[in-house]
Amino acid sequence: MEASVIKNILIKQKNMNLKGSLYHKTQIDFAYNTNHLEGSTITPDETASIYESGTILTDSKKVIFLKDAIEIKNHFTLFKYMLDTIDEELTEELIKKYHFILKDGTLTEDEKEWFKVGEYKAKKNFVGSIITSLPKDVARDMKNLLNWYHNLSIKKLEDIIEFHVRFEHIHPFQDGNGRVGRMIIFRECLKNNIMPFYIEDRNKEFYLRGIKEYQLHNEKSYLIDTCLNSQDNYAKIVAFFLDD
Repeated sequence: MEASVIKNILIKQKNMNLKGSLYHKTQIDFAYNTNHLEGSTITPDETASIYESGTILTDSKKVIFLKDAIEIKNHFTLFKYMLDTIDEELTEELIKKYHFILKDGTLTEDEKEWFKVGEYKAKKNFVGSIITSLPKDVARDMKNLLNWYHNLSIKKLEDIIEFHVRFEHIHPFQDGNGRVGRMIIFRECLKNNIMPFYIEDRNKEFYLRGIKEYQLHNEKSYLIDTCLNSQDNYAKIVAFFLDD
């Protein structure tokens, strides 16, 4: 099935707030997986409960971190916003808006003094052994990344993955880079008539290894294979809901 059809169906079901639909399933699975990749303790059932009723039904002995719950809820809002703005050009301003939606309301009073929600990072950060862009270089590096991307006449899956790797290498925000980056992947696949996907938590180690090998050794196959596997898995979900 063409991604353009999936895009139109997701937008239609979003506008209808259709329960038990592809949109409903995608919201819950995407939010759970992408947040769990970053250490969220919210379970799939709890994610569904937040989406469907705005409440959390959980074991009485479990401690729920408020930040985790807010970021799940914010991801639902971000996915809706992504669909609402999918026909717009991918810009720095749009990417910053993604970050603002994702992280809004998640900071402590101390963090508010230095953590810039919806703005590029003010402090250095790193990912494992990867040296990311310095705060003073982020705006320049993001402009260069977007110029490269928009100069591509046709955007293929490999180009979107390349964008993701470069984006994560810049790591433009203090936190939330992975989730913003993976939302961009889904968006750009939909926008360019490519089967969209999100990385499942069960593929976390393959995904992280893929990014590391790509960035350090220009070995692209690990990450591409992981993305293709996730793409196949989402295609099966689409087929379940949309095939007669």
